[in-house]
Amino acid sequence: MDQLHNFTLLFLAMLAVSTLMRLYLSQRQINYVAKHRAKVPDSFADKISLKDHQKAADYTTAKVKFGRLPLAYEVALLLIWTLGGGLQWLDQTILALELSPILTGITVILAFTFISAALDLPFSIYSTFVIEEKFGFNRTTIKTFITDMIKGSLLGMAIGVPLLYVILWLMEQTGDQWWIYTWLVISGFSLFMMWVYPTWIAPIFNKFEPLEEGETLDRINSLLTRCGFNSNGIFVIDGSKRSSHGNAYFSGFGRNKRIVFFDTLLKMLNNDELEAVLAHELGHFKKKHIIKSMAISFATTLLGLAILAWLMKSEWFYTALGVQHASTYMALLLFTLVLPVFTFVFQPLFSIFSRKNEFEADAFAAEQTDAKHLIQALVGLYRENASTLTPDPVYSAFYDSHPPAPVRIARLNAHV
Repeated sequence: MDQLHNFTLLFLAMLAVSTLMRLYLSQRQINYVAKHRAKVPDSFADKISLKDHQKAADYTTAKVKFGRLPLAYEVALLLIWTLGGGLQWLDQTILALELSPILTGITVILAFTFISAALDLPFSIYSTFVIEEKFGFNRTTIKTFITDMIKGSLLGMAIGVPLLYVILWLMEQTGDQWWIYTWLVISGFSLFMMWVYPTWIAPIFNKFEPLEEGETLDRINSLLTRCGFNSNGIFVIDGSKRSSHGNAYFSGFGRNKRIVFFDTLLKMLNNDELEAVLAHELGHFKKKHIIKSMAISFATTLLGLAILAWLMKSEWFYTALGVQHASTYMALLLFTLVLPVFTFVFQPLFSIFSRKNEFEADAFAAEQTDAKHLIQALVGLYRENASTLTPDPVYSAFYDSHPPAPVRIARLNAHV
């Protein structure tokens, strides 16, 4: 009983701490952005108008304020699923069907996933059709929204159910070392998905067209040659189908690597700026950031599975979280639910790692192209995407994967 009592209290304490921290950080962001709304930072005064600066401030504030509602809902729902007996009820309902243990587990997890997705739907709708629409970014139609949801659900089942079956089978059949075998399967599956995503999965949701012949393609190919990067094509994605935000990315690995530009990005930037942005993305590749990130992901997954293997042997892990019937699938579900509560405090470490990578990629881009062009591209993207130039330093340090705009531009100016 002491273990049950102590772990329940620990869970509630960590939930309270993480929730209060998130509310505190959001309020800091709101206050800081509002405080600097009336004036464009001096370093951007000749590049971004006051109107655009204030639009970015209002867009940032609207998103942060709205984020508090799903936060409150998320906390309440987590308590209902766990201590409120929601998972216990769901488990007992599915157990009454008298399926095999593995099929029972798959059914419970699928039911939980679909119920959670349905409950989250209003927030997704509001974010897309109210906030993004208000600030002129949304281009998603109701038809596209529903089609994406159906495609995503069917694809998730087609991919997720077989993987879940294998994981639950390993947990049931391979003894105390199940977590090692499971880690190998998950790692191999992740690599496989990275390989097939560009050619098999992404085209389900978007159209990919080869970049047209011309100066832009010639300059990109010249840059790729200088950097020693081989790709399986340079493509344009119809990002404007859903949003006016611009982006560019790499996908796949090995011989299946692709370079992808949003059509919106091609309209935002000139050839000099586009080349600089691509050089930045190539910097991530040349500095082995993708490999390092994968290594960290694999290591944290292994650690998480090892902890789960230890926790699932103890009855108090289930009962302390509102579940009376111990099972492998419930251990997996409970662990996935409560893990973010205990790992939230480590978020700044991942942000630091990510921002370090961004600085290194910027430095690489400055070596391969003119740093002024990357600065112009970034400023253009800040303006077009309504990214605030004045984030709260503490909020930014905690959450942001990219350096704040003033810091990043100042660092790049050192390369000019």
